[in-house]
Amino acid sequence: MTAMPLPLRFQVGARTLMAVQRQLVRVPLSLDEAMEGRLPVLPTLDRTAHGYAITSLPADRRDAMAFAGGGMIAFVRQHYTRHHIDLTIGFDAYQASLSGNTRSTIKRKTRKVAEVSGGTLDIWRFRTPDEMTTFHDIARRISLRTYQERLLGSGLPDDDAFLRQMYSGAAADSVRAWLLYVAGEPAAYLYCPVQGGVVRYDQVGHDPAFNDLSPGAVLQMAALGDLFAEGRFSRFDFTEGDGQHKRQFATGGVACIDMLLLRASLVNRLTTVALGGFDRSMALGKRATQKLGLEKVAKRIRR
Repeated sequence: MTAMPLPLRFQVGARTLMAVQRQLVRVPLSLDEAMEGRLPVLPTLDRTAHGYAITSLPADRRDAMAFAGGGMIAFVRQHYTRHHIDLTIGFDAYQASLSGNTRSTIKRKTRKVAEVSGGTLDIWRFRTPDEMTTFHDIARRISLRTYQERLLGSGLPDDDAFLRQMYSGAAADSVRAWLLYVAGEPAAYLYCPVQGGVVRYDQVGHDPAFNDLSPGAVLQMAALGDLFAEGRFSRFDFTEGDGQHKRQFATGGVACIDMLLLRASLVNRLTTVALGGFDRSMALGKRATQKLGLEKVAKRIRR
């Protein structure tokens, strides 16, 4: 595997204060691998690589992974639950598994979006190569207005590699995508590749002009209804990272970490010390913000 330039970000919410570039080999674990507690096999590093970036490593495999690094600097960048949904239990059972508050909130938001749109939800569904052309064109325009695109540069990709992957996946019937329109305007998109019966929560976004209507949550539930109805898939994988949206919709999860294994150089040691101190200070600030009830103010500052 080839090392790629990956930024180690000193980040406050969506805002990157600074970043240190390292040449790292990314070693991502699939949901199945994380659930089974597998330890990944590390590929050989070339001389230009600084180390590995391992994502979705089961948290209880931290020490074993550090030992497998053979004296490399082991640094845990984040802890999170990798959430997922069991798509084999049926849609009715799934809805019953959600909290009463989540069910009522989604029903209320869905009803509100439908009312604005003339009484019914206006959802477009895509899975063939020709349909993906339409989807990507519209979803890309939504993506350009999201904070992920503006602040993180992580909106819906439009590079040749992504487009080739999208079209080849659609040709193999291994992609599902959705658009939600509100009052005739495209408001939210969801793009999910499928591999081995697992549907991945890969690309998602909504137009901030519709924030008050929570179009992303409404589209998520509608998409899940479609996936349950197909009856072909085993799980919906929310991938790396935590978040309220994922916690609300998930039926289970695996405690995971993202770990760096870096060559034991002075520069890498200083980098991990700085990152560790920064991350601890951000965690303390978050706890203080929650204690003082300033979450909304902090959210505006981060974005």
